[in-house]
Amino acid sequence: MATPQFLAAFKYADSLTVVAISFCTAIVCEAISWLLIYRTASYKTLRSSIDKAAKKLESMKTDSNPAKISVKKSKTKKIDRVETSLKESSRDLSLFKFKSGAVVALVLFVVFGLLNSLFEGKVVAKLPFKPFGIVMKMSHRGLPGDDATDCSMAFLYFLCSISIRTNLQKFLGFSPPRGASVGLFPMPDPKTN
Repeated sequence: MATPQFLAAFKYADSLTVVAISFCTAIVCEAISWLLIYRTASYKTLRSSIDKAAKKLESMKTDSNPAKISVKKSKTKKIDRVETSLKESSRDLSLFKFKSGAVVALVLFVVFGLLNSLFEGKVVAKLPFKPFGIVMKMSHRGLPGDDATDCSMAFLYFLCSISIRTNLQKFLGFSPPRGASVGLFPMPDPKTN
């Protein structure tokens, strides 16, 4: 039996089980991230430098002083320096977070494998709409039958993991700084291309 005994009587027992496991996994992943990243002094230093640079850049861009051309050129150079510093700090932060990413990925793979073996070929939810193309392939992955509104564990777990972890990071204050570009590969600078 895939669901715990106390949930087996509910109509949506499998769905609730997947959501609960997703929530617990998000808490474990954030605890690992806190242990390996958020509590360290180097993370706090990087985060504060990103916050300061973002605020400075924002104030420099909003401060409009239509004065001489030479003043405008020096201001542009200062803005470019601050932007470069912000990009470097964001990259360093992404590389710093990459360390715990491997551990978190391992946890997620183990939990996904466990859930996949528990709910293999089992419908865990019904979608209120008929998904299209690639979304239907993900939502109906591994399920028998042709009912497109059937939802597999993988799709529900994926949706829950993304939404729960993101909101948990915001709630705990671990979301990326507002000036930081997300990921290892930020958008290229149009000025240099």
